[in-house]
Amino acid sequence: MNALRQRTHSLVCISLNTSKFIHISTNSKSSTLVNAMCDSLRRGSNWDTLTKQFCSVELNHSIVEKVLLKLKDPVDAKCALGFFHWSAQRKHYQHNLWSYCATIHVMVRARMLIDARVLIESVLKKHVEDDSRCLVIDSLFRTYEVMESSPLVFDLLVQAYAKMRMLEVAFDVCCYLEEHGFSLSLISFNTLIHLVTKSDKSCLVWSIYEYMLQKRRYPNEETIRSLISALCKEGKLQTYVDMLDRIHGKRCSPSVIVNTSLIFRIIEEGQTEGGVLLLKRMLQRNMILDTIAYSLVVYAKVKLGNLESALEGYEEMLKRGFSANSFVYTTFIGAYCREGKIERANFLLQEMENMGLKPYDETFNLIIEGCAKVNRVEESLSNCEKMMGRGLLPSCSAFNEMIGKLCETGNAEQANAMLTPLLDKGFLPNEITYSHLIAGYAKAHKIQEILKLYYEMESRLLTPTLQVFSSLISNDFLTVATTVLGTLFGM
Repeated sequence: MNALRQRTHSLVCISLNTSKFIHISTNSKSSTLVNAMCDSLRRGSNWDTLTKQFCSVELNHSIVEKVLLKLKDPVDAKCALGFFHWSAQRKHYQHNLWSYCATIHVMVRARMLIDARVLIESVLKKHVEDDSRCLVIDSLFRTYEVMESSPLVFDLLVQAYAKMRMLEVAFDVCCYLEEHGFSLSLISFNTLIHLVTKSDKSCLVWSIYEYMLQKRRYPNEETIRSLISALCKEGKLQTYVDMLDRIHGKRCSPSVIVNTSLIFRIIEEGQTEGGVLLLKRMLQRNMILDTIAYSLVVYAKVKLGNLESALEGYEEMLKRGFSANSFVYTTFIGAYCREGKIERANFLLQEMENMGLKPYDETFNLIIEGCAKVNRVEESLSNCEKMMGRGLLPSCSAFNEMIGKLCETGNAEQANAMLTPLLDKGFLPNEITYSHLIAGYAKAHKIQEILKLYYEMESRLLTPTLQVFSSLISNDFLTVATTVLGTLFGM
């Protein structure tokens, strides 16, 4: 048994030594070939010369990788690019992801950025599927250190995704890179924001800007211009300009408009704590005005349902010398209306007017709707008339709440009379508006008025709701209900 073991051990040693010699010999040949190729490239040999000189060489990934590693310094960048393109033309050889990424790193180090961009776009097109795009990033990571590259390569990657209109992917890659310790430049964020603005993905613009601020990449004039364009495209620029006029009393800079719109969106989406945190950071960097910041904090606390805390914040605001404004008053009026505290809401409305602050459309809408919900219909009507007298139109939801209560109490005629002047001023009723009126006339058994309203609905391309049919059937207007159904379904 011992003799067998010794014989086996001897055979293994011989085998290992033989393998070692073969490996050394192979490495030696490979190294000689790689050096010869690099020397030829450095001498400026053209493709024909290279092909004749190395016609018997069958390229493989190992040889290509070694050549690219030899030529990784900026002084050899043109040689590396020439070798990459020459080897791509050889029969039976195709570059793998490693050689693409290694060559991209070489181009970036040498600041041959046009060539780097071309290669990046080429490799992205080869790996465009969702399940393989991470392969490109991971391969760039794996080759980053060995090619002694620059973080600029990842900026070019994100910019390439953006220019290829793969906008969501570009943002995903941006987040992925940040998670792995690579921070993008402001140029990359601006490129991404600018191209998203030109697309139909407006929500993505604000997600990118929020993320950018969270990572402490602060905007420049180019960023702000793109975001103002996004607001214009959404049709919301005037909305935020008006809001700031009510808070600040005069026109604000484009950057303040943009930052206010972002915070307001975040709060509206229910991410109140995140919005307030970002707001404080903006305030520290003078990206937003104090009065606006305090007003938005009050609004955020009201949205969270912390009315007492909001009132404390408001009192602190006044103690610090800031003046009250229409936006904050309207915020509190809305809170009291939702709680059914109409007396308190009315008091605030009167107080703001006494201070010379002008109620605006939202202020009146809240009061109109709040009064109607607690059956104070006369007050609701009075505020609606006051609103119209100032050249403002009620919102459809506020008006519907008010006339709904009127129709329930048998005042369909009065409700219909309120609608007529509004229509002349451009008010756009919806299905619910007509449903309330039809239900009110059904209770009064006024069939002609019901038919008039139905045909008016039809002319406005509005479809009767279930409430219409229920009210007609319950009031024995089966003939009218059948007529309506027949018209709807062509019976």
